[in-house]
Amino acid sequence: MKRLFLAACATIALAAPLAARADSYTIEHVTLIDGTGHAPQADMSVAVEGDKIVAVAPSAVAGPAKGKRIDGRGKYLIPGLMDVHIHLRGGVAPQKTDAEARAAATQALAGFLYSGVTTVYDAGNQADIILPLRADERAGKIAAPHIFATGNLITYPGSHGANMAVNIQDFEKDKALLDKHIAEQQPDVVKLTLEEEGWGSRPMITLMPLPLLEQITRYYNQHGIRTTVHVSSELRSLEAIYAGSDSLAHPVIQGPVSDSFVKLMGAKKIPFASTLTIGENYSRLAEHPEFLDQPLYAATFSAEDRETLRTKTRAEFQARSWTWWMKLMTPIAQENIRKIHAAGGVVALGTDQSSGPATHREMELLVAAGIAPLDVIKFFTDTAATEIYTADTMGSVEPGKLADLVMLSADPAKDINNVKKIAWVMKAGQIVDESKLPLAGGKQPRRFTP
Repeated sequence: MKRLFLAACATIALAAPLAARADSYTIEHVTLIDGTGHAPQADMSVAVEGDKIVAVAPSAVAGPAKGKRIDGRGKYLIPGLMDVHIHLRGGVAPQKTDAEARAAATQALAGFLYSGVTTVYDAGNQADIILPLRADERAGKIAAPHIFATGNLITYPGSHGANMAVNIQDFEKDKALLDKHIAEQQPDVVKLTLEEEGWGSRPMITLMPLPLLEQITRYYNQHGIRTTVHVSSELRSLEAIYAGSDSLAHPVIQGPVSDSFVKLMGAKKIPFASTLTIGENYSRLAEHPEFLDQPLYAATFSAEDRETLRTKTRAEFQARSWTWWMKLMTPIAQENIRKIHAAGGVVALGTDQSSGPATHREMELLVAAGIAPLDVIKFFTDTAATEIYTADTMGSVEPGKLADLVMLSADPAKDINNVKKIAWVMKAGQIVDESKLPLAGGKQPRRFTP
């Protein structure tokens, strides 16, 4: 409970600077998809005061409208989208200067908002890039989704992600490094890695010893901080779970999961991020670069970057054996996720990328796996909040929750691609003015003026 309370306080604190500037709204006669898994509810009213949702009721019995009235007839209201596994560009692929790195990162953050993503969790980055951005977002200084971050991840020397990590070899000798990470970076959720690689076309690397993983996990928990662990196989997933990890950063992708693992995930309810998009992205670009012409990509990527992706990057991907291995394994990962979801496991939407459009691609891949659109909507709302331990303050359209909302002009329950048909985005009670977003694709018109 203490950890949940701390997460709730952090969420309230990050929204506080925005509340004073937020208006009051009543959204009337809208079809509500509340993010909890309930069936769509027709002709509903949702009242927003400041940064909070204060009332949700059928329009026929709702009280007098307060503040600005928004007619939701023919529209669909969903919670703001959440991507609980990103690596914000600018930090993981440093630019020539700090100013260029920050510009790339702020453009990516604006692109998330434009795409309807109101919350992100950065699962490992350069601390001097992501942490100032997190502070600026919480102070209301930049246009961005709510930012949660681990800062530098934690790993063993030579292991996965060591170049952006606090490297721990001996728990007692290196405990001061953990204390420094906690005190200076204040991770919202800390990420560790348990990965020897040696799969696909990757060479073997050093693996964190399990006793060390357990010690570090316990230490962060004792400081009120939840953990997530990078894994890619069933074996390492089991080891991370029994070492005490609170969540997993990826699904199993190295092979089909066993029936016993499916049952365990359903029983223990360990949340995990879906992250299908990161692997599928290679063959998608290699074979179907026309996706870059979609409106969300055109708005959130610069023309220069899209051309580079179509030419230089595409040629690199076509030449890599990794691209074609991932094409073979993505359907296996999709089926693993479908099975665990069907058994009652907790799936949260994450992309392992740095763009709002990737969030929408993740939805498409989850539906293609055989998961119903309404369930996928829950993956990027309510269960995504569970993954980053903020479900008491965000992730669904309920009284008392933060007013992070997306209005759609078509029914996402019928076609998940309708989530791209965004009428407007609200973050913490404020409707986003798209014309003011520093988008890489250039200035965009405002979608809606209240």
